[in-house]
Amino acid sequence: MRLRLRPYLYYKFFNSLFTGLSVGSIFVIYTPLEPSIYSLGGIALAVGMLIIAKFYDLLLNIRRYFQIGLFVEVVMLSLVVLFLLRPYTYMTALLVYAGYQLTFMFGAYLVRAETLIVRKALFLSKVDIFKQVGYLAGMVASFLFYKIIGGDKQHQVYDLHFILFFVEIIIITLFIKSFERKR
Repeated sequence: MRLRLRPYLYYKFFNSLFTGLSVGSIFVIYTPLEPSIYSLGGIALAVGMLIIAKFYDLLLNIRRYFQIGLFVEVVMLSLVVLFLLRPYTYMTALLVYAGYQLTFMFGAYLVRAETLIVRKALFLSKVDIFKQVGYLAGMVASFLFYKIIGGDKQHQVYDLHFILFFVEIIIITLFIKSFERKR
C-alpha cells in the first residue's frame, strides 16, 4: 500500500472538523452517566493502550494503519447512527462513551504510525496544519450552529448529529481514497 497525500490531507481536515463539531455534544450525551463510569472507562483505556503498545512491532505498518484507521472511523459512524436512532437513553450514553474510549485506545498508535507512514517533515507539517484548520473550523461551525439553531441543548445536539453523519461519510470516503495498493 501507498499513501496518497492530497486525499489524506482532506481526510485529516474533515476528521478534525468532526472532532471540532462534536466536542461539546459529548457533555450533553454523557449526562446520564455516573462519575464511576468515567473511572472504569479510564482504566479500560489505559489497559487497552498498554496492550496495543505491546504489539507495535506488528502494527506499525501502512496496511495495519489503514485497517485500524478504517475500523476507528466505522466505529465513529456507528456511534453517530446509534445516537440518531436512540438518543438520550442511559444505554446510548454508555455505548457512546465506550465507543469513544475504544477509539481513543488507538489514538497513540495512529499518531505514531502516521509519523512513520507520512515520513517527510514537510508533509507532516501539512498534515498538522490541515488538522488544526479542520478543528478550528469545526469549533467555529459548532458555535455558530448552536447559536443559530437555538432551542434546548438536547435538540441542538441531536440535530448536529445529522451533520456529523454526513461528515463521517466524507471522512470514510477520503480515508479509503488516501491509500492505494502497490501494483
